[in-house]
Amino acid sequence: MNNTGIFDLENLLEESVKVHGHLCPGQVIGVRMSMLGLTSIGISDPKGSDRKSLIVFVEMDRCATDAVQSATGCSLGKRSMKFMDFGKMAATFFNINTGKAIRVLARDEARDLAKAMCPDMPEKKDKYAAQLEAYKVMPDKDLFETMRVEISLKPEDMPGRPLARVKCIKCGEHVQDRREISTPNGPICKPCGGLGYY
Repeated sequence: MNNTGIFDLENLLEESVKVHGHLCPGQVIGVRMSMLGLTSIGISDPKGSDRKSLIVFVEMDRCATDAVQSATGCSLGKRSMKFMDFGKMAATFFNINTGKAIRVLARDEARDLAKAMCPDMPEKKDKYAAQLEAYKVMPDKDLFETMRVEISLKPEDMPGRPLARVKCIKCGEHVQDRREISTPNGPICKPCGGLGYY
C-alpha cells in the first residue's frame, strides 16, 4: 500500500477522465502525485474543509496537470493553482495554514520499471498501456522523488479578491493584482511593455 490510503485511486481517476477526456499514463501520474502531495502536507479534504488551505504549483502543461486539478479541486480561476512553465513532470503542494510544502517529481526511471513490470505487452503496441497499469500499483518511492520546500507568496498571489486594479496608460486596459510595470509616466501592462505573447 502506498502512503496515500485516505484517497481512492480509482474514483479519482474516474473524475480525472471527466476533466481530461480519456485515461492515460499522465492522468495516473497526476492523480498519484496529488495523493502523495496532499497526504504529505496534511490535507485530507481538498475539495471540502481544506479547500482554502491548499495551493498547488504545477510545472507542466500536460495531461498530469488536468489530473492534479481534478484530484485537488485547485484551478487557475480560483487562484489556488499556479502554473510554472518549467516543462517538468512535477508539482508542489502547499498547505497555507501550516506552511508545509512538498515538491513531487515523477521519476523518469519509472518508464523502464513499468516496462519490466508488464513484460507480456509488446513494446511498440502497448507501451502506454503498460505504463498506465504499472503506474497504478508502483510504490511511491519508485514513481516519485519528493523534497520539502519553502514557499513564500506575495499577498497579490493569494486566492481572493484582487488587491489592486490599475489602468494601462498606453492601451487603456486594466491590470489586476500588481501585474503592471511601473514607469515614470504611470503604469503600463506587460504587453505594452514588450512582454506580451501577441
